Amino acid sequence: MDSGTTRLFQRKITIINLIEYILFLMTTSQTEPTEPGFYGLGIAPQFMEALQRIKFHTPTPIQQKAIPIALEGKDLIGIAQTGTGKTLAFGIPMLQRLAQSNGRGLVLVPTRELAVQVRGDLVKVAPKIKTAVLIGGASMHLQIQDLRRQPRILIATPGRLIDHMEQRYVTLSDICILVLDEADRMLDMGFAPQIQRILRTVPRERQTMLFSATMPEAITRIASSYMRLPVQVEMAKSGTAAEKVTHELFVVSRESKSKLLKEILAQYHGSTLIFSRTKAGAQKITRVIRDLGHRVAEIHSDRSFGQRREALEGFRSGRYRILVATDIASRGIDVRGIELVINYDLPEDSENYVHRIGRTGRAGALGHAISFAMPDQEKEVRAIERLMRVPLPVSEHPELPKESFFASSRTTQGRGFRSNRRSFAPRRFGRRK
Repeated sequence: MDSGTTRLFQRKITIINLIEYILFLMTTSQTEPTEPGFYGLGIAPQFMEALQRIKFHTPTPIQQKAIPIALEGKDLIGIAQTGTGKTLAFGIPMLQRLAQSNGRGLVLVPTRELAVQVRGDLVKVAPKIKTAVLIGGASMHLQIQDLRRQPRILIATPGRLIDHMEQRYVTLSDICILVLDEADRMLDMGFAPQIQRILRTVPRERQTMLFSATMPEAITRIASSYMRLPVQVEMAKSGTAAEKVTHELFVVSRESKSKLLKEILAQYHGSTLIFSRTKAGAQKITRVIRDLGHRVAEIHSDRSFGQRREALEGFRSGRYRILVATDIASRGIDVRGIELVINYDLPEDSENYVHRIGRTGRAGALGHAISFAMPDQEKEVRAIERLMRVPLPVSEHPELPKESFFASSRTTQGRGFRSNRRSFAPRRFGRRK
């Protein structure tokens, strides 16, 4: 072989080797992913190990943004859709910062159910940490015993916390981290005076974090009065619903609601959460569903804490396929796999619509929400649509009389609404293809 042929042959070998090397790099980049997302957020090794133990490998967007800021000790306002992991967004920084100091943490929540859920999430990450849950409807004696064990974190509803403060079972002088979880809901429930009293009692030198899916003006006033240059992390505009939840609206008379509910429950066979405006309405709906032969439980303020916990655990385990609730359950129910949310009654506050439907489609899963609106409730529907900045698709059922909003056609308002009417789809009730 002459020298020219030899050089040509060597050049071909070099090109082949280069191609093989490029293919190797491409294969490696596909099979060896970059480091999991929790790395690089500033989380200490012991908490990284805890996250791996409970199989949490990828942070949600709110966790990705909020955790590094909170770990620096800065005041924080977090706005994110319901079901996106806000509890660990404040829980991990709180646990880590408490491990480095002698102070205590306080988490204020609007409902008993949410208090229990928050404690469960924190204990998963740090099983040995001492916590106390201070909520109404539960034994004061047992809570006093928990307080005597010097818990590092208090998780409380405002009213019960003040009960313990007035009886001098608890002091807030050593609180160094304060979290207001679902603060807008606490204000809706009339806790504003209690919250302000607690905020005046905790030390001025503290870290304050405020998380919610909505951020009304009342919360902004609290932030400006009791927080120090808070950093705002907004993963979605206030009022934005979960991304993978589809919506459907039926305009139906009061008398036809029960019949429509029967048809829907015959079409959907997965877990279903139904919302009523009143506890009397929830009781009536529960009786109707039970008479239809479905497994159903109810949660409202007339039920004891034990009864509510049994209903929630039964719904989570599948013992009950259907759960009927008032807005007391629109937050704090962390149940994966809820297929359908039904607004049997539209909420009084349009912001509660976002929290109600946030019980389905959690953590990026698919979900569907169906709402019943009576012909005289066009104002309430428009308020929801303005909040979410999208129209609610309207459906009809062939066996029910056609109803419409009496005020005016949705196609002539000049507000971006369009005709969404369509017929009942027997194959899959209320679902668009």
